[in-house]
Amino acid sequence: MSAILIIVIGIICLACGYIFYGSWLAKAWGVDPQRKTPAITVDDNVDYVAAKPEVLTGHHFSSIAGAGPISGPIQAAVFGWVPVFLWVVIGGIFFGGVHDFGALLASVRHGGQSIGTVIEKNIGMRAKRLFLVFSYLVLLLVVAAFTSIVAKTFGATYTDGVLDKGASFYSASAAMISVLFIVIAMFFGYFVYRKNANVLVSTLIGVAVLVGIIIFGLKVQLYLPTNTWMWVLGIYIFIASVAPVWILLQPRDYLSSFLLYAMILASVVGIIGAHPILEIPAFTGWNDPISSLGNLFPALFITVACGAISGFHSLVASGTTAKQLSNEKYAKPIGYGSMLIECVLALIALVAVGSIWSQFVDRSVTVPTTVLATGVSTMLGSVFGEGTYTVTFALIILAVSAFCLTSLDTATRLARYMFTELFLKEGEASWKDAKGIRKVLTNPYIATLITVVIGVWLGKSGYAKIWPLFGAANQLLAGLALLAVAAWLGNAGKKNKMFFIPMAFMIIVTLSSLTMTVIAKLKAIAAGGADVAVWLQLVFGVLLVVLAVFLVIEGVQTLAKQKKVA
Repeated sequence: MSAILIIVIGIICLACGYIFYGSWLAKAWGVDPQRKTPAITVDDNVDYVAAKPEVLTGHHFSSIAGAGPISGPIQAAVFGWVPVFLWVVIGGIFFGGVHDFGALLASVRHGGQSIGTVIEKNIGMRAKRLFLVFSYLVLLLVVAAFTSIVAKTFGATYTDGVLDKGASFYSASAAMISVLFIVIAMFFGYFVYRKNANVLVSTLIGVAVLVGIIIFGLKVQLYLPTNTWMWVLGIYIFIASVAPVWILLQPRDYLSSFLLYAMILASVVGIIGAHPILEIPAFTGWNDPISSLGNLFPALFITVACGAISGFHSLVASGTTAKQLSNEKYAKPIGYGSMLIECVLALIALVAVGSIWSQFVDRSVTVPTTVLATGVSTMLGSVFGEGTYTVTFALIILAVSAFCLTSLDTATRLARYMFTELFLKEGEASWKDAKGIRKVLTNPYIATLITVVIGVWLGKSGYAKIWPLFGAANQLLAGLALLAVAAWLGNAGKKNKMFFIPMAFMIIVTLSSLTMTVIAKLKAIAAGGADVAVWLQLVFGVLLVVLAVFLVIEGVQTLAKQKKVA
């Protein structure tokens, strides 16, 4: 199959989805440019800060991207390129885009509060409490996993206690560049938001400095062991998660988005220039013949994750993005548009694995980030010469690690929101209104410290024991977010039928996956010799099923009571 054809057809379909379906959604939901957003009406200069639309797009895109749209399609490619392509395009337009756009607008209309508040106002308090507990557990897993991933990405390699600089080159370079990048982001935020510097001029300077630190980082490395990076990252995400969004989160994510834009552009140039014929089969069968994903249903729809739809996106949209949206007219390009750009990245990942399919099948190159870097660098090398391979490989590793880092501190801030909201009583607007021990627990610094300590501890010790269930938990979160937004729209007298099929499908997919996991773990326990990981996955899986069933029953009852809207 021609790689160019996959990319061109995919981009055309996604562009049509944005122009036609996205615009119809905005009209059906009543997006109102004249209505003031929470960023304007609240504006606390810490979390609620009106961001310039291009800056907020960078934050949102950087936070939702992470490694998901890269690793998911590459792992799911074992089913063939056709199933992955169709799910990325169809799922992105009719599932993921609707989910992200809807979650963002629902949060804006609920004072910039989380999906938990949307559930409380439109389904009930009990459902909200369970949703918050579930969301917090999911976010703890994200914090744990991404802390571990970034620490390993930055960590230097030691052989018998001796530093191996050759093996540590890419990781130590990425570490140096990332640290310097944080510094220039803070300068960018200060000058743009405190000195009213021109955004375009500041961006040009910021990107130029970014290029400079990349060159510097490829010459001068920062060598620290992985364990040290775990503690450094813990301190960093604590500070980043309580600091005002304008000083670090907004500018860092905005500037880092240019890394991803550059990576996407370079990848497209490589695909067009090299125009490889992909070795990957169109369809390999209903059962994964290469790895251990299992059956196409439900594995494909769990594995592709962020490449088509992800529950984590609803937490970002309703957690940080909604608090910074300066005008509702930007909800479509930021919410719906960012999801579709992520779909383009997923298609690039699919082409990358297809271009080195033989190496992927024989398991010589299997780590998703390495697969992407190898595939894209090989294509660019064939166009511009082999000398570009090392540079582009390093830049792709850097870009992916940068987005893991942005997702990490965004997830920590979101977890703090969820933790605080969980302990607030009805009528209490913030932690300052709480009493007694609840006031202590909901204090931003205490809530963040608890989250960071648990997250780093899990990252160092045991998140891998229940991580296999994260995919299903994440997609279940998407189904529940779709349910919440549908309930809000129905109560508001707006069209919400476009949510019914995506909502039902995602809930069925995740419940099927979780049920299969529970049965498999029960069999393993019955056979004897099951370790603690098996028991933890069994307990976590059962809890997720019970939670989902409870919320779905209450949600469906709410939808059934609503008046029908044509």
